[in-house]
Amino acid sequence: MRILLVGDIVGSPGRGWFKEVARRLLGEGRVHAIVANAENAAAGSGITAALAEELFEAGATLLTLGDHTWGQRGFDAAIGGLRRVVRPANFPEGAPGAVAAVAETALGPIAVVSVVGQVFMGPAENPFRAVSRALREVPAGVPTFVDVHAEATSEKIAMGRWLDGRVACVFGTHTHVQTSDAGLLPGGTAYITDLGMTGPVDSVIGRQVAPVLKKFTTGIPARFEVAAGPSKLEGAIVEVPRGATLPASIEAVRFVEG
Repeated sequence: MRILLVGDIVGSPGRGWFKEVARRLLGEGRVHAIVANAENAAAGSGITAALAEELFEAGATLLTLGDHTWGQRGFDAAIGGLRRVVRPANFPEGAPGAVAAVAETALGPIAVVSVVGQVFMGPAENPFRAVSRALREVPAGVPTFVDVHAEATSEKIAMGRWLDGRVACVFGTHTHVQTSDAGLLPGGTAYITDLGMTGPVDSVIGRQVAPVLKKFTTGIPARFEVAAGPSKLEGAIVEVPRGATLPASIEAVRFVEG
């Protein structure tokens, strides 16, 4: 079974290109399931129930979120009805939404869990403890993919080592910049520090260039709108032998529009 992991989908350009690539790869049989981070899917911040369903219709199997989970008004009331969407497991107690999800594919079930980092990010519970609790909700024998939505590379690498041999794959999201370290850890878990981004190529991590430059060069706040133009989809493909919980391989991938 080949699972495509998709880096943060940014706005309508990212959603549009995701649909094209997902349908092509699924239609050609190059992948059998897709796990995508969708926390920037709605105008670059958050997601709505309607957009989640749009991504599922396009071929997403499971969706993960991150620090912008509540970026769209009313999503806290909607997330409970989205059984294939997970919010970070280390959000405060009482937050709505699933912390683990399992989906059936033609070649067997897969599961996903998500956490946000603590370093350089907002307050959150210890992700190492939270992920271990969330994994108890996944049935034994199901290949599990863990999204570490974090700023610090060290925190992501440490999570990979923490979970090595216990899950199929640990992958990082949030920085929107793909790393070159995809590989198998000593215990057999597939790992990549950051999948990258699915969104506009001519941008600063998905946003229009000029407002970002204004903020960096003058310190004056600016509204960061999602950029336009051709997009790229970055991520990785993990191959898991049928009936196994650990992978055979992981390969970083990039598909550029145009």
